[in-house]
Amino acid sequence: MPTPSPAALPIRRLTRRDLTACADLSEDRGWPREEHKWGLLLTAGRGYGIDDPAGGLVGTCTITEYGAQDRPAFAAIGMVLVAERHARQGVGRRLMRHVTTTMGPTPLTLHATPSGRPLYEEIGFKVTGRAEMVRGRFMPNSSEPEIATRAATAGDLTAIVRLDEDVFGADRTHIITRLPAFADQLRVAEENGRIIGYAAAWPNMDTHVVGPLIAQDTETAKALVASVAARTDRPLRTDIDVRHEELLDWVKARGLVSIAFNSVMAHGITELPGDWNRRFAPLTVAAG
Repeated sequence: MPTPSPAALPIRRLTRRDLTACADLSEDRGWPREEHKWGLLLTAGRGYGIDDPAGGLVGTCTITEYGAQDRPAFAAIGMVLVAERHARQGVGRRLMRHVTTTMGPTPLTLHATPSGRPLYEEIGFKVTGRAEMVRGRFMPNSSEPEIATRAATAGDLTAIVRLDEDVFGADRTHIITRLPAFADQLRVAEENGRIIGYAAAWPNMDTHVVGPLIAQDTETAKALVASVAARTDRPLRTDIDVRHEELLDWVKARGLVSIAFNSVMAHGITELPGDWNRRFAPLTVAAG
């Protein structure tokens, strides 16, 4: 009996039991294993995968919905990966068509690498912006913004969720309430007793990823990054919207360097909801 084409194999929902196989697939494609991030994506969102009859996974993708549970405002696609041995056989295209069909009229967004962008354009995604990944050891100086920051408490979560929804453009309670357990740091910036920004820093291999980074202005964003950096001995990594040129110049002046650019793409909407002026960095490019 002939072996079926990888693109013809059934697609199924992934669970946390697939965590190791997902990490193995990441490693197969030269990505970090990122078990911690995979764990969040498979619990706060949904994962889809194709099993390899020889063992492991042929391909994966995740989707994280935002807004009302029965009627999401939009959803983010991430972790579209195909095993090297099955590349260029239509697997990624099939996974993407499965997701777009499953989500129906729900608007979709994703961050595309240069190699992935042609596939997404073929399916109907259009570029709405760009993000720059930066990484390095943060080197503070004496002229950091004098804005009060502190560790978030359980009592801050309601205010953080409200601020996040206003800036992000959709309810992310199911993500935000996981941050205290997911992140090593969750910090807020305050002005006259009011929370005006927040940032999380979560472990990813040998770095701390800064995200989400939400702030009322660039000076507040700087203060949050500096406060996070002061409390870790790991390099920082984050993905900053390229329209925030001042923040990008500032982090580069303090030791972070440009690693890559991703295209922010959307399907079913012309631009992302919310207020980009206060949205500096996503939780992760895989979840928006």
